[in-house]
Amino acid sequence: MNVRALAAKALYAVLEQGISLSVALPEQQKKLTNGKDKGLLAELCYGVLRVLPQLDKRVSDCLNKPFKNKQRVLHQLLLVGCYQLYFTRIPEHAAISETAEACRQLKFDGLVKVINGVLRNIQRNKAELSTDNTVLEFNTPNWLIKRLQQAYPDTWQRIIEHCHQRPPMWLRNNQISQTREQYLQSLTDAGISASKGNSKDSILLEQATDVMQLPNFVQGAVSVQDAAAQWAAWLLEPKDNELILDACAAPGGKTCHILEQAPRAQVVAVDFDDKRLDRVNENLSRLNLSARTIHGDAANIDEWWHGDKFDRILLDAPCSATGVIRRHPDIKWLRQSKDIEELAKLQAQILDHCWQWLKPGGTLLYATCSILPEENCQQIAAFLARTSDAKLEGLEEQNNPDTIGWQITPGESNMDGFYYARLKKQ
Repeated sequence: MNVRALAAKALYAVLEQGISLSVALPEQQKKLTNGKDKGLLAELCYGVLRVLPQLDKRVSDCLNKPFKNKQRVLHQLLLVGCYQLYFTRIPEHAAISETAEACRQLKFDGLVKVINGVLRNIQRNKAELSTDNTVLEFNTPNWLIKRLQQAYPDTWQRIIEHCHQRPPMWLRNNQISQTREQYLQSLTDAGISASKGNSKDSILLEQATDVMQLPNFVQGAVSVQDAAAQWAAWLLEPKDNELILDACAAPGGKTCHILEQAPRAQVVAVDFDDKRLDRVNENLSRLNLSARTIHGDAANIDEWWHGDKFDRILLDAPCSATGVIRRHPDIKWLRQSKDIEELAKLQAQILDHCWQWLKPGGTLLYATCSILPEENCQQIAAFLARTSDAKLEGLEEQNNPDTIGWQITPGESNMDGFYYARLKKQ
């Protein structure tokens, strides 16, 4: 299969059909057997989505008329070709010829000359990509730029820059298997350079590595998880024999980390998405951990849980995911401004309901991978105002002790953007 054709199909699914890249990309990758081809396919898709406005402007300026309907996949194909010419080391003649050949594989033989002609025109007149407006300059939708400017008037440009960088690969050491120092030595012995992160289990790889090259990965020695997400279990402070709810648990990284810290805790992991719940079970199995997994709605616990109230609840709430754009650049183009208010309402609903299921004296850790105040500090401020038995606990890790919760911005200590607020029930 032609990698460029598969990239165009994946991008078509994202940009024309609103499908997440985390769904669209594996669907195309499974058609390939070569690891390098799979890597190239990912590079093309992620790369195009990072600089979409600039590529789109360059391609559109070279087309006599836009592609419509089913032919729109050829517009995505041209984006792939343009990205190769500007951002990869692939020889230009190879990039053009392979992209033109992809047009045939997509069954548009009559338009091969058009694809070839547009790309050769771009090659001959390789002007700098346009930065004529804010969207083009920052390769970010206008609604998100405005929200970031309002929330971070002094640092919004730096935040956007970090959102465009390639994310590092973080590991979470499984303290049941070995100490972090022992695993760092195992990495050194395997010729893999790595260093400690700020949280107790986090390890930062100098270069991303196939997980199968990591010592004892299959046996559960480590997991792949960003350092920001690793703070969840530490801030929740789970204890053995406690009844703990991991609401919105998929894909299960935080569930497993809770059990690595408190192996005899009774953990209930629930998620609304049945398919993603399979990932939770897979992760538990690899790490030889045990939790009760339930397909259910965290906003309607009464429907699926008839046991005791919980000692601790981790609520990793559904959110805009604006803190992890560097890992999921499609978020910029799949989200809209109106989504933020709708998500904030859903978060409030789930938060209020989970609170009813928390024991007096219990702890609820609210978390999102968002960097927008409406989903984070403003959400918690509103909750505290309407909830008389809730008390906000300060976190030592907070940048500013006077803020409501801990907001991590993308790139801070090389982490993703994340937010935490720890609440105690009086």
